[in-house]
Amino acid sequence: MENIIAEQLMKAATLVEERLDQEITDMAKLDEDGIEDLRRKRLDEMKKKQVQRQEMLNNGHGKYEELPDERAFFEATKKSDRVVCHFYQESEMRCKIVHKHLQKLASKYMSTRFIYVNADKLKFLITRLNIRIIPTIGVIINQKTSDYIRVFEELGKDDFKTEVLEARLGRSGVIDYEGVNPVTGMRGGNLRKGAAQGVKKVIRGPAKMRNDDDSDASDDW
Repeated sequence: MENIIAEQLMKAATLVEERLDQEITDMAKLDEDGIEDLRRKRLDEMKKKQVQRQEMLNNGHGKYEELPDERAFFEATKKSDRVVCHFYQESEMRCKIVHKHLQKLASKYMSTRFIYVNADKLKFLITRLNIRIIPTIGVIINQKTSDYIRVFEELGKDDFKTEVLEARLGRSGVIDYEGVNPVTGMRGGNLRKGAAQGVKKVIRGPAKMRNDDDSDASDDW
């Protein structure tokens, strides 16, 4: 009798052990599937980011570039959601200081397009945007001018640091700034404080520069 009970206990123990082994195997399999699924998702995400990066590079992101005319300016603001534009004059030596700072930031903030235009050549644009002080940096988000930075009125003397301009651009929301503002000591940007108030102007060219699929003529400049 004792032998029979011992045998039954052994069979029960063996059965439990087999079930545990199967559960462990199933869990291991689920983990492998989960890891593989995670790998696929990460790979898809990497591919998507690479496509986005290449598209941004094709649209001029990652560099600080001069645009020759209004048509090129309007095309740039259509293709890029966030644009930083330096309005300069060759006769204004302080513009070279702004060039130096924006050159550094252009390669750092890939998701934002950095451009500069000669105010003496783009009279229509300068008049429409009411640019009166050179150098001025225009912030364009979703084809609308949302802020103006009158550089040396706001940022101080000629020796201001790149980080000061960087924080100011972050405050306007045109770059994803996460650093510490060297003036206020506050961390992060996109606070929108100090951004230009009032009616935002849509960045659109005259009707003769438009494509047929642009909106109606009520928005013409």
